[in-house]
Amino acid sequence: MSEEILAEFQVLIIIIFFIQILLWLLFANTIRKTLLLISEENRCLLPNQAWFLAVPLFNIYWNFEVARRLADSLNNEFFDRHIEVEESLTRRDGYFYAITNLLAFIPFPPFWIIFFRIISFINFVIYWFKVNKYRILLTEHNKWKAENNKNED
Repeated sequence: MSEEILAEFQVLIIIIFFIQILLWLLFANTIRKTLLLISEENRCLLPNQAWFLAVPLFNIYWNFEVARRLADSLNNEFFDRHIEVEESLTRRDGYFYAITNLLAFIPFPPFWIIFFRIISFINFVIYWFKVNKYRILLTEHNKWKAENNKNED
């Protein structure tokens, strides 16, 4: 490979790395905002612990913890609010993302690494949308509750 191509490849890798960090930060913020909508007694994860999702390599482990703890927190909150939702909520999608993200870091042949990165990204987007869906549901429930309390007064 020529030096120019190698230099361009290195720049591309750096740009992709920074885009990945930015996406992880935005995702962590969505998790944090969701946890802030959950009452303290129902949280299995502190809101500021969501930022660990943006720490490279550590987030490979932390994705599994967030998948489990966020799903438990949401289950607790929806049970207390008497809102009927599916049982596992985000757990399955969170684990799919965590597993495919883990597989993308195992030294497989390049084809498999690229394959697992693509699948991981797809699962990441699906998981992010599902978490955001429940965040919006909690926000709307808070608005509805505030309106009902206002009307009762």
